[in-house]
Amino acid sequence: MRSRSIYLILAFGALMAIPLAAPRAASAQGCALCYQSAAAAGSRAIHALRNGIVILVLPPFCICTAITYLVYRRRNLHDETP
Repeated sequence: MRSRSIYLILAFGALMAIPLAAPRAASAQGCALCYQSAAAAGSRAIHALRNGIVILVLPPFCICTAITYLVYRRRNLHDETP
């Protein structure tokens, strides 16, 4: 059991080290055309783009938080002892 937990910790550490080893590849998710048009936009457009990103991130964050809260509240609801 102890060797399995050590293996899981090492595997998790390796997965976390991959983006740190190649941050350029990890952040290269956008196309060059989108980057150029966003960089050439005015300050109002950049502000609107940032607000749009926040608006698109909030619903999934709230949904995941609500599901986690419900699971935490109901974790001992089912008693499986015979």
